Amino acid sequence: MAAYHQYYAVKKAVSNTKQAVAVEGDRKIGVIWHTQGSGKSFSMVFYTGALVKELNNPTIVVVTDRNDLDDQLFSTFAKSSDLLRQEPKQADVRKLTDPTKQAGQNGLFDLLNERESGGIIFTTIQKFSPLEGEMAALTERRNVIVIVDEAHRSQYGFDAKTDLETGVQKFGYAKYLRDALPNASFIGFTGTPIEFEDKSTPAVFGNYIDVYDMTQAVEDEATVKIFYENRIIRLDVDESEWAKIDKEFEDIIEGHEETAREKYKSQWSRLEAVVGSPNRLKMLAKDIVEHYETKSQSMAGKAMIVAMSRKIAVNLYDEIIAIRPEWHNDDVDKGVIKVVMTGAASDEENLQKHTGGKQRRDTLANRMKDPADELQLVIVRDMWLTGFDVPPMHTMYIDKPMKGHNLMQAITRVNRVFKDKPGGAIVDYIGIFESLKKALRQYTDKDRQTTGIDMNVAVALMEEKLEVLKGIFHKFNYSAYMGSSNKDRAMAIIGGMNFVLGLPLEEQKEFKQFAMELAKAHVLVSGTYEGKEAKAHVDYFKSVRATLQKLGTGDNKKRSKSEIEARVDQLLEKSIISQDVVDVFDTLNIERPDVSILSEQFLEEIRHLQHKNLAVEMLKKLLAGKLKVMERSNLVKSERYSEKLNRALNKYRNQSLTNVQVIEELIRLAYQIKKEDEQENSLGLSKDEVAFYTALTDNEKVKEMMADETLILIAQELTSKIRANVSVDWTVRKDAQAAMRRLVKRLLKEYGYPPFQQKIALETVLRQAELMSSNVSDWKSQQQIADPQGTYRD
Repeated sequence: MAAYHQYYAVKKAVSNTKQAVAVEGDRKIGVIWHTQGSGKSFSMVFYTGALVKELNNPTIVVVTDRNDLDDQLFSTFAKSSDLLRQEPKQADVRKLTDPTKQAGQNGLFDLLNERESGGIIFTTIQKFSPLEGEMAALTERRNVIVIVDEAHRSQYGFDAKTDLETGVQKFGYAKYLRDALPNASFIGFTGTPIEFEDKSTPAVFGNYIDVYDMTQAVEDEATVKIFYENRIIRLDVDESEWAKIDKEFEDIIEGHEETAREKYKSQWSRLEAVVGSPNRLKMLAKDIVEHYETKSQSMAGKAMIVAMSRKIAVNLYDEIIAIRPEWHNDDVDKGVIKVVMTGAASDEENLQKHTGGKQRRDTLANRMKDPADELQLVIVRDMWLTGFDVPPMHTMYIDKPMKGHNLMQAITRVNRVFKDKPGGAIVDYIGIFESLKKALRQYTDKDRQTTGIDMNVAVALMEEKLEVLKGIFHKFNYSAYMGSSNKDRAMAIIGGMNFVLGLPLEEQKEFKQFAMELAKAHVLVSGTYEGKEAKAHVDYFKSVRATLQKLGTGDNKKRSKSEIEARVDQLLEKSIISQDVVDVFDTLNIERPDVSILSEQFLEEIRHLQHKNLAVEMLKKLLAGKLKVMERSNLVKSERYSEKLNRALNKYRNQSLTNVQVIEELIRLAYQIKKEDEQENSLGLSKDEVAFYTALTDNEKVKEMMADETLILIAQELTSKIRANVSVDWTVRKDAQAAMRRLVKRLLKEYGYPPFQQKIALETVLRQAELMSSNVSDWKSQQQIADPQGTYRD
């Protein structure tokens, strides 16, 4: 299903398309600028599906500039063939020859000319480069719509550039594409538009059709914010030499490294030698491992390392596994860290073991996308920096000069939404901040404020939330949590829970809210100095909140002392992150209660508990759990005791009762429930019969006027007849409800049930019967569905 921004963008795009393809149209449909992570690929699918319907099935040509992107986008379209009403095809070559025909390949020219309309054809932009001279037309049909993905790249060059040595003139792909398809209409999709004098995405494709920027995507929770952290490592070169290198790599053409290496060979080599120096890589590996492991304690997730060259990528891998040898595995299906890169037969042996074909890359891609897979870190040079979505990825470590749209596309790998991920982090080891600021000039004003946010902002936010929580706890000393005793730390959490539960209800809510906000803020800065310094305090507040949230009965298994100690040790070794909670019953060595029994031993332990506020909360939760179970079978009884429970708790909240008094009140209530349970068991009735007996005897006067034996008989017969006659749908059928009323009325009269109470009893019995019908599957074999007329048997 399309999101709102996709729906409106497609509607506007179809309208623009109709204008552009008209006889007087300019064939410029426009540009859809939707930020990365907002579902751009599916927007193209929806747009294509709409064109097939609205424009009498034109031929759609989808153009990308890389084979891996072509495969990814083709896969998305292939899965949507029902919507598109046809199967897409990929062009393998520009034009088939006899050998390629025999190989079963598709030719772009052939796919275009074997039809008068229809067809969805995928191709790469490189197939539009002329072998020599001018680019010949592949088709002159007008009913061709060209969709260009990543329209900000490879789509310029209407003006010729002359090689000063040879005098040969060359144009860009924008001209060659339009020479090949002279009457086609063009639309561009991009997440990173370009608007310079010599390169302008709107100038090539037409005006913006729809803009969905990063800020809007964050507000819609379609993506998360991106934070910037500076951890630059500079080594083995003095400042004056580094200044020269800084100037030189500004001139390197990022994104076309092979061309850049030829044109700027000396500059690139000098920078690569510094960045890849052994001492620097040792420091880099150590810092990445420490940063990633620290962050993983606060939030599970994956990370990508971007290296400057394939050689540096492999050398960095070796340094990392020297620190963490257990992360390495030669098997492509195993291992915590992998290098993802292309290779050649001429590569050195140490590089070749990290390269492989499409099957290897696909295996690693699937592993990286799987949150449960042990693959957590990948090192890349160019692979996976565009069009590769891994929602669990929360950090990108950049050690490669990048700028412009390539930089923007790369960093948005970490902005995908995943569970409670509060944001993505860009960790800069080489100095991309100025390039990031320049790249953002092409974005909306709002995006400049919400992308690449300095990590200091996140640190300040974390410290602000921490100060608020320390203020709330200023009357409670939790310093024992900072000590080395596991028992003292666990008891500090219990004490903190007791303190929070003694606060007014509104302040309790504030504590939980601020603790949650602190946890999210700390995840972003956990690798910083400030994040490490605050970690113990953050862990404490997270643990108090999490244990309050999970406070309940758990299972009924009583653990041994050694099991309790083992659990606490394991818990504290993990620093008690937000998913872990202290087991209150184990820590206080209290018998774990069975809510169906609530033993005297447990109630006495609660009565003498030192932490009175916690005792109130435990009793409240346990009684509420007991009543929840009761509600499933006995409506009257659960309502009666729920009212008593709420009345006692309201007095406590209004300070009419102290915590000691309300504990006594709740214990009395527990004993009342226990006593009534025992009385019901002595009646010799089934659970359903007890429920109807309770409904009939809710008024004490009825018990005074009627013999208990008679009431038991009514309850048994009510259960029998209602079971025999109730249907799953009787509560929504008026005729069936009327028949049920007649049945109950007749039965009450037969047994001489007091007339003054019959109306109330009737309504109560019917409510209990409605509850019974919701459990109809429990006794399905005994049930008989009412006939269509709603007649029930007596």
